[in-house]
Parts: sequence; structure tokens; C-alpha cells
Amino acid sequence: MPIAPVDKVWMNGEMVAWENATVHILTHALHYGSGVFEGIRCYETPRGPAVFRLREHLQRMERSAKIFMMEIPYSVDELMDATFELIKVNGLRSCYVRPIAYRGYGEMGLNPELNPVDVSIAVWGWGAYLGDDALKHGVRMTVSSWRRHDPNIIPPQAKVTGAYINSSMAKLEAVRSGYDEAIMLNPHGYVSEATGENLFVVKDGELLTPPLAAGPLPGVTRASVMAIAADLGMPVFERLMTRADLYVAEEIFCSGTAAEVTPVREIDSRVIGEPGPITLTLQQKYFEIVKGQDEKYKDWLDFL
Repeated sequence: MPIAPVDKVWMNGEMVAWENATVHILTHALHYGSGVFEGIRCYETPRGPAVFRLREHLQRMERSAKIFMMEIPYSVDELMDATFELIKVNGLRSCYVRPIAYRGYGEMGLNPELNPVDVSIAVWGWGAYLGDDALKHGVRMTVSSWRRHDPNIIPPQAKVTGAYINSSMAKLEAVRSGYDEAIMLNPHGYVSEATGENLFVVKDGELLTPPLAAGPLPGVTRASVMAIAADLGMPVFERLMTRADLYVAEEIFCSGTAAEVTPVREIDSRVIGEPGPITLTLQQKYFEIVKGQDEKYKDWLDFL
């Protein structure tokens, strides 16, 4: 889905025209993947635009940076203020938010220490990541031939730009094979996550998700779904799963900022079916929360 340009992008403390929001060709992150980023959504609510769990996302970006020994030169509070200002400047009621901190132009080579850490935030209007039909009827997935990376190669708990070539190859393979999305196994053959989403499985009446030790990103939406499920009397069990567990699941759905809560209707030609009752209940509650329709979770919304 092409991005429709907006007026401004926030770059290192300044509002820059969209067409001028560029970086030097020798930016370190372009060559070596030395950047950390987040995906966040702002929703229109009865009280006005609200960003879903903005602080938690920016705190995760701060943790990702720490893993790679990057010091972000702005505090979480400063980046929250910048995000609010940017959404207002662009006159958006709902949007996708992409903050990124990256090693900029300086020295060339693998050692990044002498390169500055630049920070930018972009916003744009974005609908359902996997399509509106996917939210209603589910997506077709395949288990990828590409494995999720080993934690001693690239730490999976960090949302680092360079690591996403792994997900990109899995996504490309899936789409070219006629599927919507790919599921990735970890180096030991256990289910980890999709290319950009966490996974939840209903099997024998239990709601399951791969543990962080299996290599999924510790998703903010994943944590939100787990909390919502527990509040609804559906505890989530973190459990190692094989691809065969997926084939015989009663329900499967994926979660993420972009994907929100999207059902899975088929995996490798094994039909799971239309969205089941647990998936539909959690999906409905999630959208009520992000759209400001449930006061119990109002602390998850940062209003402009």
C-alpha cells in the first residue's frame, strides 16, 4: 500500500517538509542496519486522536537501543511530545507512527561509535495492514523456509532495522507462493512468530502463544492481548509449539500494531476456518479499547 505524503516529518528536533526528510547516502544504518524503530498507531476516538500505548513503545525502542549500545539523545517524554506535535501539525485524526533512531553519517566501517545517533518520527494514514477482508475472514499463511534468527546472532527482543531482512525474505517467499503471510520457526524448529506479528493459538480449548525464549519480539500488542484475555477469563499460556500444532489448531490469530488482531484461516493448505469465538471476542474488545470505547483501559491511550 503506497504511503500518502503528509506535510511534515520530525527530524532531530525540527519539523522538516516531507520531501526534504532525507539522509546522506553514507548513513551508517543504510549500509549496516544500525537502527532501532517502532510501529505505533493513533486512533480516532470520541475524545479526539489517541496514540495506543505510546510510552510503552518508546520505552521498548530505548531498550532496543541499549542492546546495541546506542544512546538516544532524546528522552521518552521528549519523543512523546514530538509525536503529539507531529500528528497535530499534519492535521491527522488517525495514523501510523514510525519513530526511528539510527547511526547517521560519519565514519564508514563496521565500528559505529563515531557516528551520531539521529532520531526521526514520521506519521501517515494507514489502513488495515493485511487488508480489511483479512480482519473479517482471516489470512492464508505458510511456514517459511527462512528461520527466525538465533538470539546469539541478533537478539530477537530488539526491534533493530537490520534484522528485518530476515522477515522481508520470509514475506517475499510467502507472497510469491500465493500466501498472505509467513510463519517463522526458530533455529530449533519451534514456532516463533510471523514476519511482523506475534501468534496466538487455540488448541484443546487453551489460548497459547510462543514464549519469548522461542524468539518472538516482545510485542506491545501481544502483551495487551494477554492482559485483555486474562481480564476476560481466558488466561494465555506461553508454550513451545511445533508446526504440527498449528495444523491441528482450533483457532489462530496474529497480533501487532500494524496487523492489530487478524485471524488466520489457513496454514499450508490446512484449513483452520473462519474466525472462532475466542478470536472474535478478543478482536472486538481490542478495537473497543483502541477506539476509546472502554474506560477500563483508558490508561493505554495517550490523548493529544
